[in-house]
Amino acid sequence: MEAEYRMELRNVSKHFGEVQSLRNVDFRLGRNEVVGLVGDNGAGKSTMIKIMTGYYNPDEGELYFNGVKVDNLTVPKARSLGVETVYQERALAELQTLWRNIFLGREVNNRFGFLDVKKMREETYRLMNESMGFTSTAVTPDTPIMTFSGGEKQGVAIVRALYFDADIIILDEPTMGLSLGETRKLLEFVRTIKRAGKSAIFIDHNIFHVHSIADRVVVLDRGRIAGEFLTKDISLDALMEKMYRVAETGSLD
Repeated sequence: MEAEYRMELRNVSKHFGEVQSLRNVDFRLGRNEVVGLVGDNGAGKSTMIKIMTGYYNPDEGELYFNGVKVDNLTVPKARSLGVETVYQERALAELQTLWRNIFLGREVNNRFGFLDVKKMREETYRLMNESMGFTSTAVTPDTPIMTFSGGEKQGVAIVRALYFDADIIILDEPTMGLSLGETRKLLEFVRTIKRAGKSAIFIDHNIFHVHSIADRVVVLDRGRIAGEFLTKDISLDALMEKMYRVAETGSLD
């Protein structure tokens, strides 16, 4: 029987010397779900993401992927489990072409062991039309990434993750530095994650963006889960008010 959640953190804690970055965190990500993860700087969001992606192991607690407990998670193991991260820095090779960025580190070889450039260009052209929305003849698989807008670069990173069958895509401050138009395009790319039947964790300081794209919002405060809300059941204003209360008092009460 298929597990209810793609990923779970159960009672996870993490210390760095005397600093407790996470304390008894319970977090879950459902199938075909976008979860917004919000909180002030220092709330523990980055530590959570690094535990989910195998950069850190928790000091206490357990991780589950598709209902199966995973011990000693590493970055390669997380990727093999379908976890991909799209960072605000975008992690793209600016001077390389679009097709090279799509297949960066995962190049396709022909039966002789050489790079199958023709196939990679053809696949990139298909993705341009079907997933990226690049219909202008000015953009080709050989267009350098440095000529793309910020939103287009984020879209390339998302499409790359989907192409390589990521089940969980973590977006770390993806709208930072983007214009209004680029942000709108980026949010539409995030919607393609759900349409593909995948799941995402969306981290952003702009609560308007989070509320507009997430199915559920989890509020992290000083290393603990302060609350979580279904966006269909709470207005943007009410969610902002609760976040102000958490920031001021550390509690929703």
